[in-house]
Amino acid sequence: MIFAYNKEHVGDVLMVIVSDDKGLDNQVERKGNVARISVVEDDQTVAWNIFEASAVLGDIKGVGQIELTDEQLTKVNEELARAGFSETLLNEIDPKIVIGFVKSCKKHPDSDHLSITQTEVNNGEVLQIVCGAPNIKAGQKVVVAKPGAMMPDGLMIWPGVLRGVESFGMICSAGELRLPDAPAKKGILELPFDAVIGEAFPVGK
Repeated sequence: MIFAYNKEHVGDVLMVIVSDDKGLDNQVERKGNVARISVVEDDQTVAWNIFEASAVLGDIKGVGQIELTDEQLTKVNEELARAGFSETLLNEIDPKIVIGFVKSCKKHPDSDHLSITQTEVNNGEVLQIVCGAPNIKAGQKVVVAKPGAMMPDGLMIWPGVLRGVESFGMICSAGELRLPDAPAKKGILELPFDAVIGEAFPVGK
């Protein structure tokens, strides 16, 4: 679950992304200051918008993905209940943009520029990630955006299929992470080898 806030560009709205709508048609149900966005086909909730968020949460700041305290999440759930919704939101503590280790890397069988990696992201958890960076290779420490991550530009990362091969995340460049002085040259960000696999990468900090 992703919480996002950007008052300058969106207004005083807390956006909660629950799951990927997979491009299906959406519908909106609004009650008071709460809007529930769901898929028309099966009514599955994919997102929530909490309007006048600062009145609910107090002093809230951010220009993209933010973290809520347990106290703030309780206030959000109280607002959902007050509006007449029965769902309860849960805080996810696992970071979505983390340090990873490329265990293996091979050429994509149907592309001259894509590679298929097996990348460890935490405690033995390995994700298959298709990567188009020219400098990707086995043995690197990298930054991985796991499924459910929100990038600094608002892009959401979900599982996908690239040229017939499943991919579960993205190995990031400095530019995609909006790091200061990111090089114009294409390529993923390579981290020092003493970087710790699974640790959150401090995007925008």
